[in-house]
Amino acid sequence: MRCEVVAIGTELLLGQIVDTNSSWIGEQLAIAGIDSLFQTKVGDNMDRMVATLELALSRSDAVICCGGLGPTQDDITKEAIAKVMGVDLELDDELAARIELMFSSRGRRMPMNNLRQAEVPVGATAIRDPQPGTAPGLICPVTWNGEEKVLYAVPGVPREMQELVLAAIVPDLQRRSGDVSTIFSRTLRTWGESESGLAERLAGRIAVLDGSGNPTLAYNASGIEGIKLRLTAKGADEASAEALVAEEEREIRAILGDLVFGVDDETIEASVLKELRAAGERLGLGRPLTLGLAESLTGGMMGSRVADVPGASDVFRGSIVSYASQVKFDVLDVPEGPVVSLEAASAMAVGAREVLGADVGVAVTGVAGPDEQEGHPAGTVFVAIDLGPLSGEAGPEAFHVPLFGDRLQIRQFTVITAMNALRLKLLGSARDPDPFGSDG
Repeated sequence: MRCEVVAIGTELLLGQIVDTNSSWIGEQLAIAGIDSLFQTKVGDNMDRMVATLELALSRSDAVICCGGLGPTQDDITKEAIAKVMGVDLELDDELAARIELMFSSRGRRMPMNNLRQAEVPVGATAIRDPQPGTAPGLICPVTWNGEEKVLYAVPGVPREMQELVLAAIVPDLQRRSGDVSTIFSRTLRTWGESESGLAERLAGRIAVLDGSGNPTLAYNASGIEGIKLRLTAKGADEASAEALVAEEEREIRAILGDLVFGVDDETIEASVLKELRAAGERLGLGRPLTLGLAESLTGGMMGSRVADVPGASDVFRGSIVSYASQVKFDVLDVPEGPVVSLEAASAMAVGAREVLGADVGVAVTGVAGPDEQEGHPAGTVFVAIDLGPLSGEAGPEAFHVPLFGDRLQIRQFTVITAMNALRLKLLGSARDPDPFGSDG
């Protein structure tokens, strides 16, 4: 069973609204084991909508149309579906009564144009339960080139769309397909190696996976979220698909080691907090190691990311945003002189630990750009980590990392680079903190 998604609305093409509905529907189809090979957006134009639906039917067994079911003159999805089916629209009296009841129960008068939402293509079935809004969903059987296919229509309002897809459309698709297989995916998040470097490390496993076809491996470079490796498997049920992914995950982790910092939605910040808690236990402190930050070019971005992790308060003491040089001198006791340097980063890390009363201090300073600063080009970044008494006589450790990209990208890469450097230090890794290897 192949199911295509068609998102309808000129506002989608103009970029006024981001089409998150298609992504969500695609995810639900994958979970249900239904192949979805195409997703299309089309504006509110009858001829183009009809052409798009006809193309979708020519290459898919089912089509889910999202949007264009409202009461206004530009909501013409049902008209386009009826034209593809070669039928007229007819008023569904029961739907009309339900829509009118929705208005009257709220003490409001129903505008007459809302009756348009009770019109249904002849031969189609309205989805009556659930009906979260005034726009009902539709199940429209179609005979296309001698094959029995189906068109679905759901409103563009995400909450209404999601209820209809889960309660009615996915079960109907599974019934029609007779296939109850499931697709399961897991994402491994990595940092410390370029995308091409990962591909080189995994070349042997990729050859094995290409030969079997199940599971599959895909890459997704995601900026501050790291480089993601998505493992996907298809099985008779969720348990068997998940088992295939788990087995392959073990193979990948054996190759990549501590390059992997998280799974699925786990951020680098969450991973660092977890390691700080584990380090506190290993040291017998009876509490986590606490963390203090000093930020220059990131301007509080690192602290905000850490604070976004639920439960961070047992570890995170705070962040000093020392954007101005004088703040570095006055608050963090950085010696007068250049502030884009290894020495300044080290002093900032010590200052963050001491001022905030933390066990661990992490600091970043550098040039986000676009202009040079203190003779350094944009992308010059210095990171320092100070463990205070925990490091014995070693003192703070600082390193320089050259980053690339625009101003926002450099700031984001600085955050994940600094967090990853702390993670590796807590793990006792000797890995070079340069996140991009030789080719970025």
